[in-house]
Amino acid sequence: NVGRGKDDTLYATVTGIVKYERLGRDRKQVSVYEG
Repeated sequence: NVGRGKDDTLYATVTGIVKYERLGRDRKQVSVYEG
């Protein structure tokens, strides 16, 4: 539910809630949950 542009811009492909989640010490994940 997240797209990435040529310049590494992140954008939501659906309307919903954006959450930034931590994966370990040095990684993050961006998720968009419909709602």
